[in-house]
Amino acid sequence: MIRLFVALDFPADVRERLAGLAGGVPGARWTEAGNLHLTLRFIGEVPDDTAHDIDAALSEIAAPGFDLVLDGVGMYGSARNARVLWAGVERSEALSHLQSKVESALVRCGLPPEERKFSPHVTLARLKDAPKDRLGRFLEDRGLFRAGPMRIDHFTLYRSHLGKGGAVYEALREYGLS
Repeated sequence: MIRLFVALDFPADVRERLAGLAGGVPGARWTEAGNLHLTLRFIGEVPDDTAHDIDAALSEIAAPGFDLVLDGVGMYGSARNARVLWAGVERSEALSHLQSKVESALVRCGLPPEERKFSPHVTLARLKDAPKDRLGRFLEDRGLFRAGPMRIDHFTLYRSHLGKGGAVYEALREYGLS
């Protein structure tokens, strides 16, 4: 079995700017700079032969490249029970179009459709018992964060290796955008 997801990666300077947002929130497990990405579709564990089918389906996707802007920060969950801090993404029809094509390709491979609505973001940290006042200060201090525009000319199939120190992501293949 192999654990997969499809994502957009970012140039090193953008990853460093995102990583620079970290800090000031007790109970936060910050995402390492090298692991920062925008997930188009989490696939999960699949047999190796299904992984080959996924690769073939993704290689058939034809979509244009586009510019992407990261914009603002937020959290999932309530202030009392926040679970994730994230960087937002400026609305992009091209991003939605690409995500829809990825979703369709994966469903054609026999994967069940994603039930959740696509909500583009970059996970900055996972939270456990973070103090409300510190969350509020984080969101206020970093609310004007903006990065880009950056040119998106490919998307990537990743393998996720789970371990005691957290997940390690391995890029398996990049798929170019025209």
